[in-house]
Amino acid sequence: MIDKLKELEKISRLLEPSPEQRKLLLEKAINYSEEFLNSLTTKKTYNGSEDNGKGIFDFPINDSTKNISEILSILDKNVDTQGINPASGGHLGYIPGGGIWHSAVGDFLADITNRYAGVFFASPGAVRMENHLLNWMAEIISYPKSSGGNLTSGGSISNLIAIVAARDAFKIKSREVEKCVVYYTSQAHHSVEKSLRIAGLNECIKHFIPLDENFKMNADELESSIVKDREAGLKPWLIISSAGTTDVGAVDPLDEIGNIADKYNLWHHVDAAYGGFFILSETGKEILKGLNNSDSIVMDPHKGLFLPYGSGAVLIRDKKLLYKAFGYQAGYMQDALAQNEELSPADLSPELSKHFRGLRLWLPLMFLGTKPFSAALEEKIQLARYAHLKLREFKNIELGPMPQLSVVTFRIEPPGGDANIFNKKLLEEIHKDGRVFLSSTILNGKFILRMAILSFRTHLKEIDLTLEILKEKIRFLLK
Repeated sequence: MIDKLKELEKISRLLEPSPEQRKLLLEKAINYSEEFLNSLTTKKTYNGSEDNGKGIFDFPINDSTKNISEILSILDKNVDTQGINPASGGHLGYIPGGGIWHSAVGDFLADITNRYAGVFFASPGAVRMENHLLNWMAEIISYPKSSGGNLTSGGSISNLIAIVAARDAFKIKSREVEKCVVYYTSQAHHSVEKSLRIAGLNECIKHFIPLDENFKMNADELESSIVKDREAGLKPWLIISSAGTTDVGAVDPLDEIGNIADKYNLWHHVDAAYGGFFILSETGKEILKGLNNSDSIVMDPHKGLFLPYGSGAVLIRDKKLLYKAFGYQAGYMQDALAQNEELSPADLSPELSKHFRGLRLWLPLMFLGTKPFSAALEEKIQLARYAHLKLREFKNIELGPMPQLSVVTFRIEPPGGDANIFNKKLLEEIHKDGRVFLSSTILNGKFILRMAILSFRTHLKEIDLTLEILKEKIRFLLK
């Protein structure tokens, strides 16, 4: 048995590289990352290909090994040069903001030290750090000290956590779900529908409140709907508003909605995954007035704070309700009960095992302070308004509303032919070009182009380039 153990130990020790091996791996990885970053301005933002990374399957997972140079070559060819490059300043298609370098250092340290940030007993400092970050978020949106939250993987899980907390706070029972009413608009993120389904609330009555001309929830229509539902013997209980819709970046009238929720005793949840952190900017403070007039809020650091994917946050006005919904004790966790100075993240979300997400946010905030983030967010709002003004000069342009945040919507009305088909072809030409990446949506039956400006690497140069590419492709299609 001893011989067998020694044999197994010899092989298993391959999991622990020597100092020399670590140095080589790091040097190669850093060189690769430096080449990637230094070439961002010369590489395409979007690369369509026929194989779409299928080459990754040419390397089966088995007992064979490869050196780091081979591995990085596989990564480069099959992953990092395929599809959308979300690290590029030309990425104007979707919302997340680029992935600041400093966060990679935080993730590196979190992975090496492997701190478990789920339970206070296991790593009190890590839990304090994450709660400290959540307290800071609560402070910037003017939430009370009674609030609490959780660092999540993103807006989808955050919305689920908030909706479950609301469900349990209102004691929604299975037998009464069909009489319970949820209010939101057609512009709500699809994760809201998914969260309701997962939380066992799919059979709730869902009332889509009409939008105004700027795609915001009509507060008068909301109140009217609540009154009618109460008179009909139904149970209105949840309003979901948006602070930065995905399609157009619209911010619902948060103060008015919050007052209506208070008046009729409903839970007001704000999906501010995209827009929440704009409150750090001067312009955003006014736009997001009333953000604190809510019971729960979702804010994604991988959007408004430019962190890598997998960085979300949810805040609940009364953290006791969060603990009531998710707290749980198991026999094997009994040692942790003696230390409870801070609420543990594992008791405030569905997750027990979780990455130490706090370090990827805490490190850049400590190193840089908040000023660069505030400036970048203000810059994105102003870039969107600049793009909107410049697009007005285009012939045959149909523009969406002046951006509240940083999404610009528009389309071309060609002199002849189907406008939807023309704009689809225009988007295809932009994607073929690849220097920048735009996306599309459907609004009121119309095919609409979107310029979503949130990468911290997007500046005036990238917007001017996008406008020139648009002019070039429109001329080409109108020949």
